[in-house]
Amino acid sequence: MAKRVGTSRDMGKGRKGWTLTAAVNSVFEFFRLAEFEILFFLFFIIAFLIFKDLTSRPEYNQLLVKKPGGVDLWPY
Repeated sequence: MAKRVGTSRDMGKGRKGWTLTAAVNSVFEFFRLAEFEILFFLFFIIAFLIFKDLTSRPEYNQLLVKKPGGVDLWPY
């Protein structure tokens, strides 16, 4: 009995599942391709949110604005 190569038994069946699998695979392929850039931007976004949160509080904002005594080299 000869075996058919390259054909599937359910050619029309499961097409929806195949497109979902192809979409998921393409998303993972894109992530592997642009992994460094994605993580680079995520780092800066998270750092910006943390810094923004710290500077929005008045008690922490005073640390960045006023000098705690001593010689004041800056006129402001």
